[in-house]
Amino acid sequence: MNPKALNELRSAVRGEIIEPGDETYEDARHVYNAMIDRRPRVIVRCVDDADVIACVRLAAEHGLLLSVRGGSHSVPGFGTNDGGMVIDLSRMKGVRVDPAARTALVQGGATWGDFDHASHPFGLHTTGGILSTTGVSGLTLGGGIGYLARAHGLSLDNMRGADVVLASSERVHASATEHPELFWAIRGGGGNFGVVTCFEMALHPVDVIYGGPMFFEVEHAPRVLSTYRDYIEDAPRELGAFFGWQIAPPLPFIPEERHGDTFCIIVSCWNGPLDEGEAALAPFRAAAPVVAEHVGPMPYPALNAAFDALLPPGLQHYWKANFVRKLTDDAIATHLEHGPQVPSMQSTVHIYPINGDCHQVPADATAFGHRDASFATVIAGMWEDPADNKANIGWVRSYAKATAPHSEPGGYINFSSADDQPRVAENYGASFARLRQAKRRYDPGNLFRMNQNIAP
Repeated sequence: MNPKALNELRSAVRGEIIEPGDETYEDARHVYNAMIDRRPRVIVRCVDDADVIACVRLAAEHGLLLSVRGGSHSVPGFGTNDGGMVIDLSRMKGVRVDPAARTALVQGGATWGDFDHASHPFGLHTTGGILSTTGVSGLTLGGGIGYLARAHGLSLDNMRGADVVLASSERVHASATEHPELFWAIRGGGGNFGVVTCFEMALHPVDVIYGGPMFFEVEHAPRVLSTYRDYIEDAPRELGAFFGWQIAPPLPFIPEERHGDTFCIIVSCWNGPLDEGEAALAPFRAAAPVVAEHVGPMPYPALNAAFDALLPPGLQHYWKANFVRKLTDDAIATHLEHGPQVPSMQSTVHIYPINGDCHQVPADATAFGHRDASFATVIAGMWEDPADNKANIGWVRSYAKATAPHSEPGGYINFSSADDQPRVAENYGASFARLRQAKRRYDPGNLFRMNQNIAP
């Protein structure tokens, strides 16, 4: 970045401009995945849309590699780069709730924790992620799988409009009536089309839920997983739940002598009448004895943040993902073989349901290209010591290879790693051809390429 461009940037933005050598640079350049170690030429902590517009314009004019950072949770580290510019939206995290209209205006740097903090006093929420530290923007643009998806659809299904700064540096509003093709594309096309500075999201009555994690012995996993598969297919849509593998952390509700042991788990979220919660979870309890649990009524934000402490910034991350139409007996057998080998307390495998209301949205209504899938599986390798990288990446890859024959060709882009770019057409699924046309229209020069990239 030449001095002229840097001077232009300083005169055009109000947010903090951070360069190598600045006192805050080392902190500012790090992202959630400690496996990513990059050194951008400049990081701009934007404070408003005008800052974002200026950054996009200057990056385009000077041919700078451009990354956009929202919640910073990108496993491939797309929120940073070497030698380019980072638009850091972390100062733009306001959330304004309209309880009468049941909508919220959400800035592009907000996390789901910010969202829950603003919406919970009104007893309103929308489908968010499993960690409250995840960014609203990245999760929503790629899909948005979470506890409320069976009842209220994906996060992107709840998007009613968005302000987008395009590669041309023009800011437009995308909705069903304004720039409808762009609106279609950003609901599932990831960050390929611009910087979303504000979302309008639909809200739903969600206050105190009934749920939490249940731990079962690995020897009972065949029954627990098959029960989960069969029950979640037609369970009331108020029930969100996922199956997973988990090494027991040192939590007070888990017997101390079992800390560090491997279990299979069901994590549930019943958003119906509280007095019906126990009955909604009864099939899971009937599947096998529960070794430990933390289940009961709790504010929805408490469940949404339950795994935050286990997964702080600074871990090593390597993930793989696949969509699944039918969780067959052969697929279950493969999970039973590989899942108990989970290598660290932070690593896990989650099998999320994406049926219910997710299946009620027409396949071509949004760019989410896997409406025919019933489950989204993530093999999430996460650990502390870089010395374990080779072995633990090997576990993730071998697990993914073993489950691939029982899965669809594509996986959820929000769970994909940097080396999944060769799968990009399959990952975007049925929408890929139309997404490429939209990319040619809105970003023909591929300025926004630090993502699961749709090359124009």
